[in-house]
Amino acid sequence: MTRPESDRGPAATGADPEGAQLIAAECEGSLDLQVDVGVLVAHAPGGDADGLRSFAAQAAADAVDELAAATAVGWRFYLEDPARLPDHDRRRPSEFLDRATHLMVEGPYDLVVAVTDVPLVSSKERFVPGLASPLARVTVVSTRNLRRAPRGESERALDDPAVRWNGATLLVHLIGHVLGARHRDADGGVMEPFVFESDRRAVPAMDADVETYLRRIAGEIPATEVSPKGALARVGFHAKSALGNAGRIGRALVDSRAPLLPLSLPKLSTAAVTPTLVIVFSAESWDVGVHMDNLTATLFAAVSVLAAAIYLLFAQNLSFPRRRQRLVTEHTALVNVTVFLVLVLAMCGLFALVLSIILVVELAVFPPNLMANWPSLEDPSIGLVDLVRTGAFISTIGVLSGALAGGLENRTVVSHLTLFLDRP
Repeated sequence: MTRPESDRGPAATGADPEGAQLIAAECEGSLDLQVDVGVLVAHAPGGDADGLRSFAAQAAADAVDELAAATAVGWRFYLEDPARLPDHDRRRPSEFLDRATHLMVEGPYDLVVAVTDVPLVSSKERFVPGLASPLARVTVVSTRNLRRAPRGESERALDDPAVRWNGATLLVHLIGHVLGARHRDADGGVMEPFVFESDRRAVPAMDADVETYLRRIAGEIPATEVSPKGALARVGFHAKSALGNAGRIGRALVDSRAPLLPLSLPKLSTAAVTPTLVIVFSAESWDVGVHMDNLTATLFAAVSVLAAAIYLLFAQNLSFPRRRQRLVTEHTALVNVTVFLVLVLAMCGLFALVLSIILVVELAVFPPNLMANWPSLEDPSIGLVDLVRTGAFISTIGVLSGALAGGLENRTVVSHLTLFLDRP
């Protein structure tokens, strides 16, 4: 993640630090390493862009000293030009990923902080002040929650001391998540679960254990950049990056609860289940299922699940960065691999969902002797293994149907559930 200061920052790409890449805050660490952070301000139509920009710069200035002290490396925050959102609607943090990953490649930045004035919702549809994606190295802060005042009082201003210091605390807290720190309950440090405190006037310190962990993580996360030539080179680079960071990908997969993803995508699930309820009553499907051997059924299911995941990845354009495909960083490759593996696990979850429904139909709805009267079956005796194999065959068709016909009604849901934590 960190590199020597001589190799760092927008200055290396020819950008003017005093112009488009305005330095909002910086602090040197004890090590000759530096973390570059891009700050993206995204405001609603008619919003106070200048005020939001000033808030972001102040939060960076208040946070930078604690970050440098906690990690022993230098930190530099670059303030990007404000971006105007199309409306005032609430946002998932994944909706900022496209712009954030583009900035990370163009900057180049080690991580990106998005600051917005629209409401932010978590994976549980709760309004939150901010969320972090450790794998994508993106944090999103919403001032809407920070400015909320008790009932009967007017909304707090962006320059209100409570908003200022809670915003800085939240920023350090979220960056701590990006660097691998977990919540630490009731220790008085900044990694406590974030709660807005109206009398807060300073950023809480990191405790000793978190400081040690952050120093180690800051030196381990790489920021390798390549320009792969051809599809095979790109696939090889993604595979190499994934093998070298298997632990981080594994933690992201566990946090994502990927097999349950179809439950959040009703269109996909409906497109998978509906045709199987018709096919299960077809004699031809039973003829194929009963006479298919177990190995063939297993391979057919595995290949179909993989094909469905690949189709969704490319059809929904879920890889990053979307705006510039020639340059890929190692952390972006990790994001792409994780999204793909989440899709694979989601298709496995969809397969299990459809199979469970088909087995219920076979075991509870079908008359016991119905199959014995089907002339297409040479052996009318149907055992449990035959039922499972036939159900798996029908479910495989359902998975393919769901991917092709249903797709993903909201691609941001996948990125949201895959990459972002569900609470600050």
